[in-house]
Amino acid sequence: MAETLKKGSRVTGPAREKLAADLKKKYDSGASIRALAEETGRSYGFVHRMLSESGVALRGRGGATRGKKAATAA
Repeated sequence: MAETLKKGSRVTGPAREKLAADLKKKYDSGASIRALAEETGRSYGFVHRMLSESGVALRGRGGATRGKKAATAA
């Protein structure tokens, strides 16, 4: 996906399927939705929707959790 898509242009048919497959492969290998959006020149929402349509299990939000700390042997 070397070339970025023209912002606002419709992506339909085989081009949409290819884009969805490329996004899925990159997302599954660890790329974030924001990184994919920047790379393709599309919005976060567009990339999120494309991933959802292609059946990807989206990762949860990252960051620190405030749950109980793991019990350590003291």
